[in-house]
Amino acid sequence: MARLKRIAVMGAGIGGLTAAIALHQRGFEVELFEQAAGLTEVGAGLQVGPNAVKVYRALGLEAELRAIAGEPINAISLNWTDGMPLSRAPMRAGMTAQFGAPHLNVHRGDLLQVIAKPVPDSIVHLGKRCLATANTRDGAAVRFADGSAIEADLVIGSDGIRSMVRQSLFGCEDPRFTGMECWRATLPVEKLTNRRFGAGGRETFDTNDAVNWLGPAGRVVCYPICAGRVFNIFCGHVTKNWVEESWTIPSQLSEVLDAYRGYHETLIGMFHAVDPSTWFKWGVFDRDPLPRWTVGRVALLGDAAHPMLPTLAQGAAMAVEDSFVLARYLDQYRDDPEAGLQAYESERRPFTARAQLQAREQFDVNQSVPPKPRLSRDWMFANDVTKSEPVRASSLAEKAYDSGKEI
Repeated sequence: MARLKRIAVMGAGIGGLTAAIALHQRGFEVELFEQAAGLTEVGAGLQVGPNAVKVYRALGLEAELRAIAGEPINAISLNWTDGMPLSRAPMRAGMTAQFGAPHLNVHRGDLLQVIAKPVPDSIVHLGKRCLATANTRDGAAVRFADGSAIEADLVIGSDGIRSMVRQSLFGCEDPRFTGMECWRATLPVEKLTNRRFGAGGRETFDTNDAVNWLGPAGRVVCYPICAGRVFNIFCGHVTKNWVEESWTIPSQLSEVLDAYRGYHETLIGMFHAVDPSTWFKWGVFDRDPLPRWTVGRVALLGDAAHPMLPTLAQGAAMAVEDSFVLARYLDQYRDDPEAGLQAYESERRPFTARAQLQAREQFDVNQSVPPKPRLSRDWMFANDVTKSEPVRASSLAEKAYDSGKEI
């Protein structure tokens, strides 16, 4: 069997770029294909748990990551109506001591710049929307919306929850609306003038704290990003009325105020301090865990394989971990890339399926009255894929694809 050479990655988001870095560092020829006209990320704040930080450390990017990040001092949970503290836990002092790496918060655009920098411009192809992919006799092929097509030794689908690579492998199935709509906004910390909470407003939170307002209509999660200069606001609200099929769409402050009517005055004041033109809204979708991710020379990664609710703040971290594990096994099985893909799936699929299902369970917990403690994420934070023992992949007795299938 010819040695693995060219790997085509569909999607140049966080997962795709991280995979390109990990594969490139192991000497593979990688090509990235992105449907957008530029390397941009929709959204604002993103939590990078210790498990993902360990991957970026192994890839030599921890210093750059820290330079753009906010690192919360404490995690504080507050009652939605009276602002009384429900819990307080140290983060900056506790995460590294317990899990071997910090918990960082970043702006998605900042992270994208950091992980795009090591990727040569020559391997990134923009405006390439994947329509279909299929296995060939010696590898895999991809057809694009502009009429072009490519062939490679392997194709990796990192093209999101509505992945066309996934659809090519397993058929068309719409994502499941989870019952959550979300708003996001950012607030420069100098505009965060009221930080009072607790009895009589006698306590204040620090602009470097992560602050969670817990209520039955939804949770509002706030934390520092952009090296602590900006406060990110994420509002998750339970609804049955979502009808939009679009991605992130502009929203009005009035919608946010209606959804969080009766919440504490400090939080409402934060909403009013946000530039009203910068509110954005989207519906949250997920999928059931897949029984398999790989067909022949084509495999899935990140949200294409395991989209999950944001209730654990682990969706991006799972994609980052996927990327490192994929590169490790393809390096180990250079002479048998299909076995490498099977080993990658064997390690990652049970782990991410557990995360998907716990994210759904956390969604139910979040609606409890009075608020219940959040489910433990320690098993995720403690994970270190950079030190995992390899999974021994069995040889493939059967090919689960049609050799030479036309696309």
